[in-house]
Amino acid sequence: MSQETSDVNAAIDAELQLLDPAVRTSRALAARLLDPEFVEVGASGRRWTYEEMLDALPDLDGGNGSGGGEGDGGGPRFEPSRMGGVVLAPGIVHLTYETDFGGRRARRSSLWRRRDGETGWRMYYHQATPVPAAE
Repeated sequence: MSQETSDVNAAIDAELQLLDPAVRTSRALAARLLDPEFVEVGASGRRWTYEEMLDALPDLDGGNGSGGGEGDGGGPRFEPSRMGGVVLAPGIVHLTYETDFGGRRARRSSLWRRRDGETGWRMYYHQATPVPAAE
């Protein structure tokens, strides 16, 4: 397996972890996967920073809605499809995919980075765009 394939697979694995309700409801687990400089533009159009996302993630779609931050992750799940990625530069992976959550679909794009001296990948940027119901 090439280094590029390994990097893309590692970023996909990390992305899937962030879709897991058990991770979404644990600030500690989510913090390991989000870059401290993280920014998201959600499907609603709202802009989120690292701290805002960590504070809100347990109550957002895909969490368990408890707001407690350390829930059991028993809530509904995002269903990803068509996930793929490409290495843009050493230490930078771009992923694209679609999700379905209770009949609401979105197209998603994430940038993952691994800094020198770090072993894990962290999400640096994420954007979601709603898919029109007619598609």
